Amino acid sequence: MSPHVTLREVIDSDLPDFFRHTSDLESNRMAAFTSKDPTDRASFDAHWARIRASDAVIRTVLADDVVVGHAAVYGPPEEREVTYFIDRAYWGRGIATAALRALLAVVPERPLFAHAAADNAGSVRVLEKCGFTATGTDRGFANARGAEIDELVLTLTG
Repeated sequence: MSPHVTLREVIDSDLPDFFRHTSDLESNRMAAFTSKDPTDRASFDAHWARIRASDAVIRTVLADDVVVGHAAVYGPPEEREVTYFIDRAYWGRGIATAALRALLAVVPERPLFAHAAADNAGSVRVLEKCGFTATGTDRGFANARGAEIDELVLTLTG
């Protein structure tokens, strides 16, 4: 049975959960494009202070009222991008797809972009289920892998 997924505004008490989620080494390896040191709490806190003060639309993802991740739209108007991070313990349950669909309903502007490690089939599938299509490729340095890797650029136009 799939959990009930909802989004809400980020509150201070969500941050320890986010830190735990984003400190997981396997999650970081899969996401690839992460902070240089995901276990650096001071850097994490500074990052979240910046994004919470920005014009990013960021939401806490809840599954059956448990904080399981976050999802956001950020960047300049002509380059708005989506991102999400779900606790690895909750992967494979449709939570990322449900959360991204809910976020897209809150942010009607288009186009929106996404970048995903080319070998991150789960994330690419989430984006495709939500209407994104692959529109390009790129290479970038992936902190979590310590190397340049291929990435897909995906776009949502409608």
